[in-house]
Amino acid sequence: MALSDRSRESLLPSFLYTSAARSFTGGAARLPVSPPAPAAAGVAGGAPFSIQAPREKIEMYSPAFYAACTAGGIASCGLTHMAVTPLDLVKCNMQIDPAKYKSISSGFGVLLKEQGARGFFRGWVPTLLGYSAQGACKFGFYEFFKKYYSDIAGPEYAQKYKTLIYLAGSASAEVIADVALCPFEAVKVRVQTQPGFARGLSDGLPKFVRSEGALGLYKGLVPLWGRQIPYTMMKFASFETIVELIYKHAVPIPKSECSKSFQLGISFAGGYVAGVFCAIVSHPADNLVSFLNNAKGATVGDAVKKLGLWGLFTRGLPLRIVMIGTLTGAQWGIYDAFKVMVGLPTTGGVTPALAPTAESELKASS
Repeated sequence: MALSDRSRESLLPSFLYTSAARSFTGGAARLPVSPPAPAAAGVAGGAPFSIQAPREKIEMYSPAFYAACTAGGIASCGLTHMAVTPLDLVKCNMQIDPAKYKSISSGFGVLLKEQGARGFFRGWVPTLLGYSAQGACKFGFYEFFKKYYSDIAGPEYAQKYKTLIYLAGSASAEVIADVALCPFEAVKVRVQTQPGFARGLSDGLPKFVRSEGALGLYKGLVPLWGRQIPYTMMKFASFETIVELIYKHAVPIPKSECSKSFQLGISFAGGYVAGVFCAIVSHPADNLVSFLNNAKGATVGDAVKKLGLWGLFTRGLPLRIVMIGTLTGAQWGIYDAFKVMVGLPTTGGVTPALAPTAESELKASS
């Protein structure tokens, strides 16, 4: 077996594959296996333990497929959001205290002076855990709902109204994903914008619950939906559309003939452009979420009064465009890289034309 095969066997979880072969002997029960693959000698005289997973193909839209998409979503969202914690920290403080944090550069300067370099990563634990949970639901349920709504529409209408299916599938997934994210987001904002409140999630969560009750963790859920659902609808629908346009008009050969590294480059580029649109449509709600989670008993009316309508749409927007563009591009790159690693195709591309039916041919000839 080549080294690359060994590496894949050690890295990829066998539950992703429908018929991973496992056998045990030496008095233990034997599990049924697909034709046994040659393996090294067993331990202590028993038959070998073998996993055929890397050589097996994951069936599209099988439970293993959705498990792989869920795992890819965890990796893509959790790691990328944690990596941009310093940018997120400055953005949240600019939204909460614009008099003190007047600009991006001065914001970094104030944080460095008051909290030191370590302060730039305050709140990284709730960021990592919260967005990992969100990513699992966002990508896993998106793939599920996209297939579900396509099946309801049927092949002809699914192709004709594919953008509506992308929008509906992503919105449905994000409703679930934000329920998973909301408690972590509440603690994260409080830790990042109130120095001395807590060091992180372990002491911040119980302190938040004692102060506002368990339901207080979901105080920002509706504004979070207002931020994340438009963001995610734009993220998925624009990405799928941009990638299709790139392959249709800018790439001279079919996607299937492109190298995997080239396809991943397209995923990153499409994701970055989609991220710019995402930042713009979701920014007012992002300002509301930061304001509500920072102040106990605050309302949407309080936020509008303090920030103003123009401030809701523009305060912190340039930084968020840079952050969300990079973030979204990296997320699609990591997600599709994970899919490639487990043997799945990258997301998006030119939708193949449907074969003409007898009914459509009859209409065309009449």
